[in-house]
Amino acid sequence: MFDFLIIGGGIAGVSAAARLSHLGTVVLLEAEDGLGYHASGRSAAMFEETYGSPSTIALNKASKRYHQTANGGVLSPRGLLLVGTEETRAAFARDMVAMAMEEISLDDARQMVPVLNTDVVIETGYHGEAWDVDTDLLIQNFARELRANGGKVLTGCQVQSIERTGPGWMVNSANGAMSARILVNAAGAWVDAIAEMAGIAPLGFQPFRRSVARIPAPGGLDLSNWPMMFGPGETWYAKPDAGKLLVSPADETPTEPHDAWPEDLTLAEGLARYEAVVTEPVTRLDSSWAGLRTFSPDRSLVIGPDPHDPTFVWSAGQGGYGFQTAPAASQLLADVLAGRPGELDKATRAALSPERFA
Repeated sequence: MFDFLIIGGGIAGVSAAARLSHLGTVVLLEAEDGLGYHASGRSAAMFEETYGSPSTIALNKASKRYHQTANGGVLSPRGLLLVGTEETRAAFARDMVAMAMEEISLDDARQMVPVLNTDVVIETGYHGEAWDVDTDLLIQNFARELRANGGKVLTGCQVQSIERTGPGWMVNSANGAMSARILVNAAGAWVDAIAEMAGIAPLGFQPFRRSVARIPAPGGLDLSNWPMMFGPGETWYAKPDAGKLLVSPADETPTEPHDAWPEDLTLAEGLARYEAVVTEPVTRLDSSWAGLRTFSPDRSLVIGPDPHDPTFVWSAGQGGYGFQTAPAASQLLADVLAGRPGELDKATRAALSPERFA
């Protein structure tokens, strides 16, 4: 019998497994053939400390040093440019405050993004404290930590049934049956389905589809030093990626858990919002995809034991914040299960605890 069995091989599950491997024996089950396939494999890969709800921001702040230093760090400079038009004045003002941005001149903004259309863009804000995250490296760092402590990773391991036993849990999968004292539910969009399979009341998680298009570099320009561009109210974003530009409508379409794909109309809407503020038209798409961002009812992460069964543990509701919160969220999970106080304040821990839904 393992001490911890973790279902889900995205960043939530892998980071939790690494932290818990210091407390006991761990096995991690992932249904796909590799780690980080679904939401974790389709991330915008940004660390922005001021992005999210208050409890998410607290996790961001507590994760920053790990991202910067652990295993050599996983961050590289990017910056964030908020692009405002006449129609977005109110949302622009709100985002400037919420994201602690500094207003910059249109000339300075065009120095950063030469294709910015200053006939349409009337105000811009900038936040330099935003970084690209090497998401694959972060997942592999946690996976190495897990394995170094004797933990196991089983991919291609679809969970078929879950049974409550006297000492803990029995999980039947494509790789056979495994038992553990504590079951950790880090199944992303499928967390409520896993809970129901285990006889635990679901908490009401909702997956939302988010779509992304990859387009050629506008005007053939070098994008390596461009910031990420952001539409006020998170109506679209554009981010350099390996010499190309990722453009998203920042859509949130409620959906069921599945291997998501983009809809052409949604992508077209996002590309139109981006095109409206630049001088270079989009002439073709190199590729496109979609991922699921899964939120709890109050849109804060859910970390800790279920109120009705402390051997069933949630690591869920990462939404679009999974990578940037992973170091602190996984540390919180380990602290809670070890009975340690940890560094997060009492109010933040309460805001993240499943007890709030009891």
